[in-house]
Amino acid sequence: MENSSSIHQTALIHPEAKIATNVHVGAYSIIGRNVTIESDCIIGNNVTITGNTSIGEQTKIYHCASVGEDPQDKKYNGEETKLIIGKRNLIREFCTINKGTAQDHGETRMGDDNWIMAYCHIAHDCVLGNQVILANNTTLGGHVEIDDYAILGGSTLVHQFCKIGSHVMTAGGSGIQKDVPPFVITHGNFAAPVGINSEGLKRRGFSAEQLSAIKKGYKIIYRQNNSIEESLIELNKLANENDIVHLYINFIHRSKRGLIR
Repeated sequence: MENSSSIHQTALIHPEAKIATNVHVGAYSIIGRNVTIESDCIIGNNVTITGNTSIGEQTKIYHCASVGEDPQDKKYNGEETKLIIGKRNLIREFCTINKGTAQDHGETRMGDDNWIMAYCHIAHDCVLGNQVILANNTTLGGHVEIDDYAILGGSTLVHQFCKIGSHVMTAGGSGIQKDVPPFVITHGNFAAPVGINSEGLKRRGFSAEQLSAIKKGYKIIYRQNNSIEESLIELNKLANENDIVHLYINFIHRSKRGLIR
């Protein structure tokens, strides 16, 4: 542990934990043996970080969060699994993030620049990309995958093994039981598609041509009574006009639970 870090005298830090320079650890926080915290992180009061957990630089974790604890999975039997958190993540109060299980790929992983609001739960073996927002009380079951720039409204519930594509937005209280393709807005429990995230895409600099292709792709999947196989044929034709359509195609090929309808 470097001298330039600021560690409250009541914090309990295992001597083998790796704490980089310029890290702040608040009162009564507990950091376990196999934890690595990179430079310029802020760990609030009463935070518990345990397990084989690494936290990237400039990440801020607010008070009373539990990070890297054992998975809530009956199959878990003490195996050495991991939680890997990238750079510049913001994790608010009372969030719980569990490490992975040996029965999957052995790790829970979060990319960079994510914003995890208060009381969210990220279960074992989840994979979050970059620039993801989980609003308050959102709960991810085990093995969930969320792609870049997805925004999940407050109290969204995601069934285990579901995949959520890039630039998706879910309304508050959505119940996700199947996979959500890129760009789609969902609403309800069970969640249904209600259009594309046009405003979000405009803010992120998507061109008029890209937006047009995305809308056409949405109609192919959801407005023409196509089967998935028929949709893929039409989407591949559309991809010749604009590469952005490949996000739909690649996601459908990844889907295991089927798409929301």
